[in-house]
Amino acid sequence: MKRYWKYVKPYLYAFILGPILMITEVVGEVVLPALMAQIINVGAANHDVAYIIRTGGIMIATAFIMMGGGIGGAWFASKASISFGADLRNDCFKQVQKFSFHNIDSFSTGSLVTRLTNDITQVQNLIMMGLRMMLRAPGMLIGAIIMAVTMNPGLARIFLVILPVMVVTIAGIMRVAFPRFTTMQKKLDRVNSNIQECLQNVRVIKSFVRGDYEEERFLSSNGDLKESSLKAFKVVILQMPLMAFFMNVTTLAVVWLGGQEVLVGDMPVGNLTAFTTYIVQVLMSLMMLAMVFLQSSRAIASAKRINEVLDTQVDLTDDDARQKEKKVERGRIEFQHVSFRYYKDSREKVLDDVSLTIEPGQTVGIIGSTGCGKTTLVSMIPRLYDADEGQILVDGVNVRDYSLKHLREGVGMVLQKNVLFSGTVEENLLWGDENATHEEIRQAAQAAQADAFLSTFPDGYETSLGQGGVNVSGGQKQRLCIARALLKKPRILILDDSTSAVDTATEAKIRESFSTTLKETTKLIIAQRISSVMEADLIVVMDEGRIVGKGSHDELLISCEAYREICYSQMDREESAS
Repeated sequence: MKRYWKYVKPYLYAFILGPILMITEVVGEVVLPALMAQIINVGAANHDVAYIIRTGGIMIATAFIMMGGGIGGAWFASKASISFGADLRNDCFKQVQKFSFHNIDSFSTGSLVTRLTNDITQVQNLIMMGLRMMLRAPGMLIGAIIMAVTMNPGLARIFLVILPVMVVTIAGIMRVAFPRFTTMQKKLDRVNSNIQECLQNVRVIKSFVRGDYEEERFLSSNGDLKESSLKAFKVVILQMPLMAFFMNVTTLAVVWLGGQEVLVGDMPVGNLTAFTTYIVQVLMSLMMLAMVFLQSSRAIASAKRINEVLDTQVDLTDDDARQKEKKVERGRIEFQHVSFRYYKDSREKVLDDVSLTIEPGQTVGIIGSTGCGKTTLVSMIPRLYDADEGQILVDGVNVRDYSLKHLREGVGMVLQKNVLFSGTVEENLLWGDENATHEEIRQAAQAAQADAFLSTFPDGYETSLGQGGVNVSGGQKQRLCIARALLKKPRILILDDSTSAVDTATEAKIRESFSTTLKETTKLIIAQRISSVMEADLIVVMDEGRIVGKGSHDELLISCEAYREICYSQMDREESAS
């Protein structure tokens, strides 16, 4: 509860006023049957029209007060619960933004979406229901029992029979419901993951004609959700008829026993009417409490899933950084005996004792077979991963001693998987520098060879991109991502196979622009094509997590067998193609 107090405190007035205003409804519901009994017992029995009108007026006034209290209570309950949910969702989202890649791998994307939406909504709904019924249901229960006992203590003994039965029933329902709702939320995770994966990869699905397969896969996960939902809601379905059955049996017993007392003159007719109403109120209040408890079983399951996100220990932070104010100024990079495993208990090293020094302003090409550790190596510069052994220095300072913000501000990355966001082209490019002028944006686009195709769009830089940039080609997407990185004016620029969808002539123009726009920037280019790196100041050849060659193109042709094999195999393919 201490965790959630921070979300209650700013709206404490609403959390207090909501239940208090709902009390007005309770008072009215307890008073109205007694007034009606007086109208029957006094007004109707004595044909006293004035008394009937006067008492009826009091009842109408009470009803208006109840309406005002109900509206006010509902408003403050909504204000409190919705605000609570919004703030909790903000904190969960902030926590996810802090996650390292390892943390993110602990949850599926669909699961995180479910936790930040549906699970928080379940907790929010419980708060809204609780605030509206927190005082109303117990107040009605206590008030109705007191009034019923006051009117007829003997007849009120029926509560001693029905209340224990209903309490045991509600407890049994709660015990069965909790694990079923937990299972249901997990099945919802799987459905959300399937939907997200299919929408993101719809072009691949269509190109491989795998629509039928994906439909079957979704049918399976959706069927599992359906079955677990039905299993969970069987409890809810069972609850209402049981509560209604107890209510009807109790009402019949009261009417039967109370009717006999009326016939012998031991109880006025008006009192029997009011007593029957109080019996219904008692049972209704128990039904309200049962609904709250049932909702709480689902909300508790959701709260545990939310807590798993909030309690996740982020394993990559700058809390221990010793030079948080320092910024990347020159772009000198040094790897000192760096080793890394994706899984700490794995024997296989992705990087094994890597040592490398890159001087400021150098252009370094990194080449090697797929899976040899190229991307992992450069990902350690902005601390997307941390080394298991050794250290990485930038400008002579261990990357762990920078603040994550300043370190990553100094590094521009164009990843293998080029990502654009929904919005205009200009809005996407402004990720590089949110304060950039339109002219600066255009210059970056020209350097990345993107301005030419953007000029052919009817809306130019105001062209709206679909989610993930689905309405531009792969080569256009790559050039936009390069332009975004150039606009950042980083001291270190990492291009991770980011021109693979661009023709060689355009790629050459992009590299040529680097010599003017990024003259003092350290540039690391990961590539599959020898032509992409052969003019670099330094070429690094990697194989199975180790550096097996360093030098210029000509030097490596002489000294590095792995480089020669890559070079000659590509030359042979080009000759065969021609």
